[in-house]
Amino acid sequence: MVGAGERTVHVRVPATSANLGPGFDTLGLALSVYDELEVTALADGALEIEVTGSGSEEIPRDESHLIARTIRYCFEAVGHRAPGLRIVARNGIPHGKGLGSSGAAVAAGVLAAKGLLQGEAELTDTDLLRLATELEGHPDNVAPALFGGLTIAWTENGVPQHKKLLVHRGVAPVVFVPDHTMSTSRARSVLDPEVSREDAVFNVSRSALLIAALTQSPDLLMSATDDRLHQERRAQAMPETFALVGALRARGFAAVVSGAGPSILVLADGPGRRLEAVDVAAEATDGSWHPLMLAVDFLGGTARESVDARMEIPGDGS
Repeated sequence: MVGAGERTVHVRVPATSANLGPGFDTLGLALSVYDELEVTALADGALEIEVTGSGSEEIPRDESHLIARTIRYCFEAVGHRAPGLRIVARNGIPHGKGLGSSGAAVAAGVLAAKGLLQGEAELTDTDLLRLATELEGHPDNVAPALFGGLTIAWTENGVPQHKKLLVHRGVAPVVFVPDHTMSTSRARSVLDPEVSREDAVFNVSRSALLIAALTQSPDLLMSATDDRLHQERRAQAMPETFALVGALRARGFAAVVSGAGPSILVLADGPGRRLEAVDVAAEATDGSWHPLMLAVDFLGGTARESVDARMEIPGDGS
């Protein structure tokens, strides 16, 4: 067995876009922008944190660091005392933009804990999702960050569950990222506590249609991304976001708020169409929105241990 102070785990987790329009707190999509980190167990109980990339100026370097808290939470959950930690993080996922940066940090933490505990305690995929959801609050971002692809997340008897689906190869995502940020708590604060039956039925139908559009029929994406539960209610908090969503949808692009915003996800039905979406956005904005041409990440988060033949320790992809 590798002792504490000898084991280093390398982790990579993708960005995610949650909700996808009508799938509020349920649907999520893994995207090809990544946070990467190396976590080393230290025998002396110290905590050393290095962070570069997006959000590095604001991220704490003490016990409140989200990845450090997550690793220690996972160790405690299986009855083990957490070692000291050296965390070296390279953040590629934009922070505070609606691309699941906090969910990715939690996913990275549970995967790092799984790697550090290898041979001492077993964390199954169900454990990973449960622990990540306990820390994040909702499974819709952590599920695709852990397992990749398109995920449907739900809770059954208090236990978070997920189903991973493969996305049709004709779906071409592009994300428009603004210079400004938006807090999830502020975006949630404008939502109504109740919705009408008519709006609920509308979103049920569109969520079902969205699964078909993403997996089989990309030509249905425009209709499938209609929403009546949360996006219009958030318009007051993100006027620039909704102005661009409106401009894109008026030209026939399946544009939605990414997560809690302020970024925008366009699910184009082909690479050529997303180039057209970039042109529309350039015409409609002042240049403060930056397009990211992305792919759907099908693998999800991975961890490999440097001292054990670089063994892969991912989720099982189910």
